[in-house]
Amino acid sequence: MAIKPKIDFTRFSYAIQQKMNVMNAVMLRDMRTRFFNHGLGFLVQSLWPLSHMIVLLTLYNFAGRSAPFGDSLNVFFATGLVPTLSFMYISRFMSLSVVLNKPMLSFPAVTVTDILFARALLEIIAGALTLLLIIIVLWCTGANPTPVDPAQAVLCYLSTVLLAVGVGTLAGVLVMMFELFVTVYALLCILFYISSGTLFVANQLPSSLAVPLSYSPLIQSVEWMRTAYFENYSDSLVNRGYLVIFGLTCLLLGLGLERLFRRRIMEG
Repeated sequence: MAIKPKIDFTRFSYAIQQKMNVMNAVMLRDMRTRFFNHGLGFLVQSLWPLSHMIVLLTLYNFAGRSAPFGDSLNVFFATGLVPTLSFMYISRFMSLSVVLNKPMLSFPAVTVTDILFARALLEIIAGALTLLLIIIVLWCTGANPTPVDPAQAVLCYLSTVLLAVGVGTLAGVLVMMFELFVTVYALLCILFYISSGTLFVANQLPSSLAVPLSYSPLIQSVEWMRTAYFENYSDSLVNRGYLVIFGLTCLLLGLGLERLFRRRIMEG
């Protein structure tokens, strides 16, 4: 009769607790050093993307543009800005976190992934606060930010967060290997924003442009969100599985590269 190996739950629980302590330490350092040397500075972090959105929405209104779908120009552009800026802020600051917190790698218990995921968690919380604030702002302006399909809107947002964490993990590892990639990724974020579909309706473009653009996961996110908000919005470009698989692939690739080149990264 084969003897089943016993699982040492005590050691497993200790390892989990140790990892949580490391993550908490990294998060506290991030919150204290990024804004005003005080943890309350974290609240300011939520105001940056919110102010970004408000400025852009104000400019669109002053330009006299009408909403291509729905009754509110603010809601229409918000359906593009929320997924786009959520992706940009989470992934961008994840890529910067390993550079800003490099001194913490001198502690044996701290790894690159600890820094990346601590920053990801902070950005996700900040993003959720920003989302709540933008909904309140839209309500205050008389717009109705309620989607026609709330479940799809939530799934789209969560898939966008997965995409941001996946790309941020990959970008963060590449930054540790090639520090110049910080600048490269900053420039790529500008390209991502312009081509995200926030400023235009992707499915109304000629197929010679729309089809190639649909391979951008950020286009998928914006199109998915708009189908959740506007009943008559075409889902011809939407491939929900593609967005999720792209995010998971980037996450696994980033983790794989970190494991493969861990010694080189730590020595660097």
